Amino acid sequence: MAEATTPILQIKNVGKIYSQNGRAIEALRGANLTVKKGEFICLIGASGCGKSTLLRMAAGFEAATHGDALMWGMPITGPGPSRGMVFQDYGLFPWLNVRDNIGFGPKSRRRSKTEIRETTDRFIDLVGLRQFADVYPHQLSGGMKQRVAIARVLANDAEIVLMDEPFGALDAMTRERLQDELVDIWSRTGLTVLFVTHAIEEAIFLADRVVVMSPGPGRIDNEYRIDLPRPRDTTSAEFNEWRRLLSSQLHSHHARKAG
Repeated sequence: MAEATTPILQIKNVGKIYSQNGRAIEALRGANLTVKKGEFICLIGASGCGKSTLLRMAAGFEAATHGDALMWGMPITGPGPSRGMVFQDYGLFPWLNVRDNIGFGPKSRRRSKTEIRETTDRFIDLVGLRQFADVYPHQLSGGMKQRVAIARVLANDAEIVLMDEPFGALDAMTRERLQDELVDIWSRTGLTVLFVTHAIEEAIFLADRVVVMSPGPGRIDNEYRIDLPRPRDTTSAEFNEWRRLLSSQLHSHHARKAG
């Protein structure tokens, strides 16, 4: 079976050049990344290293200038429900309540009313928002909005979830709680997650593999398999050793860029 051997996502020798005020801005150069089904990968790197550009390419929102972005070995030519995107600013429809936001994908694909309700109920329960099903986004906390955004992607049959600093705007306690919940959802559903973050500790806590991008033009500089048992203890000596190693790598990037 192709899916057993073919990576769910491949970024192959990708380059991206933008035109800005008549100038060419090179965001990515020779970037390579392979994501296997069921992996949880975090992308980290300095601001402007092309993390979000690479993620948007995987989502189909941007096309590569050079190279290929592939899902199951097939070129990504545009957005699709199999690749769900979760943004920092939630991206919920303000005129729809929680239930209808989550059910938007199945409804737009003309699923039956029964299937829409069953799917919506399942993912409302998965993210623990049953008592808020009829509430509108402006009545929710930031953490609840982000749970709705995650549930909406899952209800739309996403095979891989692409997350662009989804917890960056949340307070520390809410962020920690959602990190725990995301790991729980990932482990229960077998999802594949590609997660962009600036926070080294967040990357170590969440990921099977941390991928470090170099300063722009971005490319993959190093990959680290995080072999810590789950649930992970952020106060353990092993966790702090990973933090030191990754901090040292990112600081060397800053020094290279400044030099």
